[in-house]
Amino acid sequence: MGSVFGALRLVDVLDIAIVSGLLWVLIAWVRETRARIALGGVFAIALLFWTAQWLDLRLTTALLQGFIAIAALVLVVVFQDDLRRLFERITVLALRHSTPRPSADFLDELAQLAFSLAHRRIGALFVLPGREPLDRLLEGGFFLDGRVSDPLLRSLVDPGTPGHDGAIVIRGGKVTRFGVHLPLSTEWTELGGGGTRHAAGLGLAERSDAICLVVSEERGEVTIAWRARLERMGSEAMLRERLDAFLRKTSARRRESGLGRYLALARERWREGIVATSLATGFWLYGAPSEGLGRGSKVVPIVVDNLPDGYRVALLDPPSIEIEFEGRTRDLMLAPTGEFQIRVDADRVAAGQGSLTIEAAEVEHPPDLRIVGIDPPQVRLELRPL
Repeated sequence: MGSVFGALRLVDVLDIAIVSGLLWVLIAWVRETRARIALGGVFAIALLFWTAQWLDLRLTTALLQGFIAIAALVLVVVFQDDLRRLFERITVLALRHSTPRPSADFLDELAQLAFSLAHRRIGALFVLPGREPLDRLLEGGFFLDGRVSDPLLRSLVDPGTPGHDGAIVIRGGKVTRFGVHLPLSTEWTELGGGGTRHAAGLGLAERSDAICLVVSEERGEVTIAWRARLERMGSEAMLRERLDAFLRKTSARRRESGLGRYLALARERWREGIVATSLATGFWLYGAPSEGLGRGSKVVPIVVDNLPDGYRVALLDPPSIEIEFEGRTRDLMLAPTGEFQIRVDADRVAAGQGSLTIEAAEVEHPPDLRIVGIDPPQVRLELRPL
């Protein structure tokens, strides 16, 4: 292992870093996607396919090959929304897209309004976009470019207005759209007894990084939907704290250094980073060093065959010897220990004892490796009657 990493080049480090980054994004996406259970099934089938190949199960391999070819097309259709969001997030991260931060009194006004509406049992649904675009997820509604104020918001949520049953989109302290219809969630466990507004808010939070503020007219409660979760707000202070944390995350100024942003993301997703780096390193160890030839030694045990009836091995010195092999680095590293063995024939011992020269033909080893040295070349074998 040390010799492999000793030959590590700068380009290999870059190679591992790029693959680690791609795997990092993929793992984070899988953890957040709504279809992660289905992806678990796909992984199980892929594992079965690789196992069938390793065991040379030809019928099973042929069957799974056809199934995987069809499944690849089906997966693109099934996960099209999740895949689109993945590529959008990569673009957002690369372009350092951010959301304008509203004025300082925005949070106070919105928090006071939400609990005032809840007290009066007037339903409302507010959407605060994050970094990701929302246009593909929003339907209908009316466009508006009005500065957020208590009178404006109260007029929009008035039960007598046409946009009352839809959502109000607030971006950078301005109402950009109202009366909007959002995708509905089907996560009944998370919804609990929530109504249509909760399902709409959670549905958008499942498909984007936006935060939704839901005011329930039935319960008189204030709830936020963020990161595919619903959380009931117990006070205005608690709501302000959650909204402020969201805005700090999504409204970072463009002058913020790219390195600082990536380090913050790494701290947040460090578990996925460790898994991704480990997988990338494993892939490199398995595939990248396989082109070059290397040498390595194995301590190989000796097994005595064809013992005469009524005899036993009284002395075998040494019981194992060191064999030097030449082959691809990957094969040297990954060869199972159980495939190495030296089998000597007891019939070669005259008068029950003697020294045996180890022949290369007596050494069992993977066929991709070649023997280049045997140390020591001889062993002493002594047989005695039982």
